[in-house]
Amino acid sequence: MKRVKVSNNVIRRLPRYLRKLDELTEAGVSRISSGELGRQLGLTPSQIRQDFSCFGEFGQQGYGYKVTALRAEIASILGMDRGYSAVLIGVGNLGQALLCNFSFKTWGFDLKAAFDIKPQLIGTDYEGVKIHDMATLPQYLSENKVDAAVLCVPKSHAVATTELLTSHGVNAIWNFTNVELTAPESSTIVENIHFSDSLLSLSYYISEDNDEKAARAARMNK
Repeated sequence: MKRVKVSNNVIRRLPRYLRKLDELTEAGVSRISSGELGRQLGLTPSQIRQDFSCFGEFGQQGYGYKVTALRAEIASILGMDRGYSAVLIGVGNLGQALLCNFSFKTWGFDLKAAFDIKPQLIGTDYEGVKIHDMATLPQYLSENKVDAAVLCVPKSHAVATTELLTSHGVNAIWNFTNVELTAPESSTIVENIHFSDSLLSLSYYISEDNDEKAARAARMNK
């Protein structure tokens, strides 16, 4: 597999391709052209071919793409076959929802442990993941390789917890604290998740659509 410096936009599209290929597999589709794949995803065929060319040549001219083979290639590109280890920090409402409803293993992450400060949670487990005392996190990080941390702590603890994680060499942080975290002094990758961003984008498009409808109505009534 060819590895080159790939733009963030291409990387963000790869999970979309993966989900679509899963849908096609479930529907019994064995192969698909770039044109049809583009139509279903709202992308141009040339955009799809250009995206895939960043990693190699996966299709055949006149045949298209074998769905299962392309899905396997994209899963490999995304590292889903590498068994990355993860921990979850902060078992509040959001942390519990992720533990109970999000299948980390499906997407290539083995969630090894969770951490919290609440005595009533420590020693219990959710979906087979044991919850440990937050005070033991430094020792756990020292004794275990952790590729990624899922951060669900309160905002007031976000920076300090990030500093602890980066100082112990955690490769990546999936940040749900609603604080824009960065780790400029380390190699740790931070993915900041803000639910409000998606909702506000939706609000913008609703407003834009309503404004266009109002403008059309005003022109028609003149």
